[in-house]
Amino acid sequence: MLMSSDKPSGKPLTLAQVSRLRFRHLQFLDILGKTRNLRLTAEQMHITQPAATKVLMDIEEMLESTLFDRLPRGMRPNELGLFTLRYAHSALDGHRKFVDEFSTLKQGGHGHLSIGAISGSAAHLLIAAVAELQRLRPLLVVKVLEQSSDQLIVWLAERKIDVMIGRFTDESQRDQFQYEKLAGEGLQITAGVHHPLRGVDAPGLLELSHWPWILYPPSTALRKVSDDVFSSTGLSLTSGIVETPSFLFALELMQSTNMLSLQPAGLVDKYVRRGLLTRIAAELPDRMPDFGLITLQGEPPGTAVLAFMDVIRNMARHETEPASAAKATPAARA
Repeated sequence: MLMSSDKPSGKPLTLAQVSRLRFRHLQFLDILGKTRNLRLTAEQMHITQPAATKVLMDIEEMLESTLFDRLPRGMRPNELGLFTLRYAHSALDGHRKFVDEFSTLKQGGHGHLSIGAISGSAAHLLIAAVAELQRLRPLLVVKVLEQSSDQLIVWLAERKIDVMIGRFTDESQRDQFQYEKLAGEGLQITAGVHHPLRGVDAPGLLELSHWPWILYPPSTALRKVSDDVFSSTGLSLTSGIVETPSFLFALELMQSTNMLSLQPAGLVDKYVRRGLLTRIAAELPDRMPDFGLITLQGEPPGTAVLAFMDVIRNMARHETEPASAAKATPAARA
């Protein structure tokens, strides 16, 4: 008899039970998790609805737990069900990745690499690293996804990406992921070239707080920096806020309004040089927390990931060395 989801039996699940789950069971769970409907799941599995009901009963019997609440108009996964659906999706994704990479290797290629990266200086570094990696491994298929660190780390945990360039957004993440510092990142308040503060010498926080702002979402490191700047002085933004993770949207908004935005210097530099944005000369913290390479703890990276990490590690090192040398040059001349 199946145990109710709200009455834990205390009996742990065993590897022997999980080993009874077949590939078709995982497919079934993945589809049912998306449709929440047995009839639609049966159609997509090309089986009858009674057969689909039997498959679900078999799975729940193997796991000795009810996974779905049966509703008049569908199926609703309970807590155990949601956990099992995530496992099924992750397992299938691993199967698909194996098939893709195996086929590529069999045909003489060099596999696939999925990289997640934040924008700003990290994106500048990534472009150089990917270009060098393509020179070294021209048959490698590289997929790049740009997002904020909070989303990237979720994708990394779900194995939707192989490696990410970003930051931890919570200290607890250090237990699950491996971090290797690459570089720091400068910050800059920017606005459209028509902004009234253009050319104003060091406007204070009080004045800045009266202008509307474009901010990154609350879960991002950049938002935490901007929030800390104003909250540390007891000030709050009073003229409207737009939240977006998209720099391109922020760029268009700054060009068409008098909104301000705190942005990575490496991201906005070229737009300032081209006369599309202007810097506001305010005295604010000019650094973000370091960003780096993040991989899953306890899982040795694949060959393509190791090759990429080696390339971008060298790129980061070469970018910092000239700056250090430039600082030392005047002293050498003196």
